[in-house]
Amino acid sequence: MAVAACATLAMSACNDSNKMDEKPAAAQTVAADGIKIAFVEVDSIMTQYNFCKDYSKILEKRGNNIQSALATQEKNLEAAARNFQHKAQNNGFSSQSEFESQQAAIQRQQEQYVATRDRLAAELQSETEKFNKALHDSIEHFIAKYNKDKKFSLILTKQGDNILYGDKALDVTAEVIAGLNKAYKSKPVEETKKK
Repeated sequence: MAVAACATLAMSACNDSNKMDEKPAAAQTVAADGIKIAFVEVDSIMTQYNFCKDYSKILEKRGNNIQSALATQEKNLEAAARNFQHKAQNNGFSSQSEFESQQAAIQRQQEQYVATRDRLAAELQSETEKFNKALHDSIEHFIAKYNKDKKFSLILTKQGDNILYGDKALDVTAEVIAGLNKAYKSKPVEETKKK
């Protein structure tokens, strides 16, 4: 889940390939006649950029904790419903009001489960969005800084086969990842999570 979020964000972080597709054919041929172009492998950023790896672990752990908490709550709800059904089938309620009271309690428990599930999903979504923004910002900031010296006119992202051919001489992935990792400090991620 987190890695997918990572990949989605990195694509939007420095993806100018769609902009290139929107230009007329003449503008694209000018790019081949002297404009300095490079590309970055998104999959490599996702697997080698320490920020992405660290945050993916954090989000995965958070997702697992949520699933575990919800599974426990769901088991408790199912046990209460089974107990209620068994009691109802065996005439275990002393009165109609006791039956209705326990039925209402199970209904409240079910509503609490749904509310907790929705709240936790929204919290995880919010954390993922914050991570995506931080990832986008870090890549965008680094690319701007990196490009001050390199003077590329266009830096594309390559993921899968969205670029059918790219001369390896144009591949700046290793430089970008090395620079991103050099600029990244793992402590701030942990400190940010604790706040």
